[in-house]
Amino acid sequence: MADPSQVRSFYAGKNFFITGGTGFVGLCLIEKILRCIPDAGKIYLLMRPKKGKEIADRLQEFPKNPVFEKLLESNSADIFKKLIPIAGDVGEENLGLSPQDRQTIIDNVNVVIHSAATLDFQESLRPTVNINLLGTRRVMQLCKDAKNLKVMIHVSSAYVNSYLTEAHEKVYEAPEDPEKVISLVGTLNDEALLEVEPKLLKSHPNTYTFTKHLAEHEVVKCADLFPCTIVRPTMIVAAWKEPIPGWTCSKVGPQGFLMGAAKGVVRRLPLAKENVADYIPVDVVVNQLLVAGWEAANSRSGLTVYHCSSSTCHPFTWTMLDDTVNSMLHKYPLKSAVWYPHLKFVPSLLMFRISAIFVHFFPALLLDLMLRMTGGRPILIRLHKNVWNSLNRLERFIFSEWKFHNPNTLELATKLNQTDKELFFIDISKLYWVEYFKTLHLGVRRYLNKEKESSLPAARKKDMVLLLFHVIWQLFIMGLVWYIFACFTGLTLAHSAWIAPIIYILFTFL
Repeated sequence: MADPSQVRSFYAGKNFFITGGTGFVGLCLIEKILRCIPDAGKIYLLMRPKKGKEIADRLQEFPKNPVFEKLLESNSADIFKKLIPIAGDVGEENLGLSPQDRQTIIDNVNVVIHSAATLDFQESLRPTVNINLLGTRRVMQLCKDAKNLKVMIHVSSAYVNSYLTEAHEKVYEAPEDPEKVISLVGTLNDEALLEVEPKLLKSHPNTYTFTKHLAEHEVVKCADLFPCTIVRPTMIVAAWKEPIPGWTCSKVGPQGFLMGAAKGVVRRLPLAKENVADYIPVDVVVNQLLVAGWEAANSRSGLTVYHCSSSTCHPFTWTMLDDTVNSMLHKYPLKSAVWYPHLKFVPSLLMFRISAIFVHFFPALLLDLMLRMTGGRPILIRLHKNVWNSLNRLERFIFSEWKFHNPNTLELATKLNQTDKELFFIDISKLYWVEYFKTLHLGVRRYLNKEKESSLPAARKKDMVLLLFHVIWQLFIMGLVWYIFACFTGLTLAHSAWIAPIIYILFTFL
């Protein structure tokens, strides 16, 4: 007989308070608790009312989300009655809680999972300090007031230490005095704050990593008051196993560019394909949050940091997909594709920009023109301009390689009994990357591009038609370049025919 789940037993009867519950990780976390910890108590969700939609209305949309499909196979919609929406915002004083709601949380909550953050790399210092740093401080203050708190789990990021090429599972010295940063944000105008920003960030690439680094020190301050733990995921990608293989609602990282590649819109990708890219599936992240909370509450041995990462224990490089990524795009094409998909990795931003002129912007001009003629809204040129403008900001993340050492995580996996190793799996040693990316692509196809499996036959027929148009377009562009060359040199097309194979060879490098 299998041993009972220790993790499930710990959370039985416990009430949760979760921030960021409507995000990628948050939704998967809620689903996991509802499905795998049936004896858990209430789940209080901090939610912001959106324009024209109250939080109760937002909660009514949860059962429609595909992430809950598996849960609803064995449960009725009554399971969502465990979810208690709490109006608030981590960016407001006292989390924007009413006195009554705050008292409810103080009196009832046993487990706090703080996941809310602003992830925008372009964001200025003011909003990131308010949400990531002060938001964490406000959550920690609530934890101090809670009457029966068992554990606080802080969702950080491995990239809080991205100024290092190798990072370990510890909280590094703060890059700046948080009180000084908060004071400057509170006193300087936007222009002055933008001027001092580089001096404050020092080696940090952006305000996100800077403020998330400072936020970890807010957790450290409370480590002697109640059990705390910090989990640092790397780039979070689609589900590996649960609740549905390939499930995602995030367009960040490989999910976003595979979404565009399947459409035929993204055809070149700047990256160092030999570098290790640290990806971690969202279901592994969720399991690690729950397992880390269980361990912190039981051990009471001070604050432990966990890297939820793959770079040092099960590394992935894009060379693994060199031979399969395009066959995958054509085996499972999109009915909504607008151009023949063909993804090619380029090793520098300069090469990408040169290639993009021919394989992104020229086709985008043609397709936007067709959209205008048919009454549609031209969007492709604008999309490619946005990508073009963002590349300098992202270059460090595209071409750098990090090693996030994770001995604490590996040790944590050994502490689980067999039941918990299966129920709350955090060991990724059996993840086969090539097969996983096929699953990810199918998930992107279904959940981001909104295409069902039944559309595949029609999509494959369209793929063949797009191939024909793609060949015609390539011949047209090469012929145009040949004609321009002939006009420029004063030669006839026949006398300049020798340039045609050279043009073809040059195009293969784009």
